[in-house]
Amino acid sequence: MNSPTFKKIMTYGFIIFNGMLCALSYRLFVFPNAFAPAGIGGITTMIQHLLDVNIGYLTLLINVPLAVAVYFLISKPLAFRAMVYTLCFSLFSILFRDILDLSWLEYKNNTLGPLVGGIVSGAVNGMLLKVGATQAGVYFISSLIRYKKPHLNLSWLSFALNVVVAVISFFVFGMKLEPVLLCVLYCFATSLVHDTMTKSGRRAVRFEIVTEDPQELCDVIINRLHHSATLMPAKGIYQGKETNVLVCVINPAQAATLSAIIGQMPNTFAVISQVNEVVGNFKHLDPNGEPERHLLDRGEAKKVC
Repeated sequence: MNSPTFKKIMTYGFIIFNGMLCALSYRLFVFPNAFAPAGIGGITTMIQHLLDVNIGYLTLLINVPLAVAVYFLISKPLAFRAMVYTLCFSLFSILFRDILDLSWLEYKNNTLGPLVGGIVSGAVNGMLLKVGATQAGVYFISSLIRYKKPHLNLSWLSFALNVVVAVISFFVFGMKLEPVLLCVLYCFATSLVHDTMTKSGRRAVRFEIVTEDPQELCDVIINRLHHSATLMPAKGIYQGKETNVLVCVINPAQAATLSAIIGQMPNTFAVISQVNEVVGNFKHLDPNGEPERHLLDRGEAKKVC
């Protein structure tokens, strides 16, 4: 069950599911409420509204040339996976709009509809990143620009595109302010959910513990919290007394346990700080001491963007 073939099957099954989920979200929460969502999806939604051309065809038309460029210049696995997602999104968009009658499921509410749509979009973005995939579009454009000019900070690109979409939507949807506000609401929900999903698994708490008896704490960190730590000899400035500094990074849920233990130990205190992200080539072990096998295959990139 942990073979490379099984991992790839699960990975692409996961990508296909997210493509279907996003297409369904557009059909039920975006189109019925007459507004443009974020990014390239907002542009294709407005074209669909004006010309009655299915968003599935438009998405392919925009992303296929970009995917070819990314495939040869940046990363073959990432380009291929993004195109699998794009194909699935496009096919399900055509199915849900032109073939199946889902009008009875449409949710017409100018507040909750865009909010739910944005939540789904952020969740899809976060889930795709966990398997080394993206929704293409703005990511492809950013990757190609960074390939030519790697020193540029492109965080403004997505923001600028969303501003353009919001402004144009004012004219596309009948010179009304409401579609602009709905676009902003959708973007806010998408960003909030995406950031929560991508950062929550990497946040941690750092303890810098000054103690005269580090062994007891080491036993707690290893045996109860299942983490490791770095032990350094130290010397107090005021009295010149020899002591120890124990540095460890643990999960936020374990911080209360370690704090309570430190509070009961004599001649021990700690400085606690929040850690936004922990990076490194760590070996993750299961309870039997064996390396963990990840269910999903992440692939390899030729260039890191």
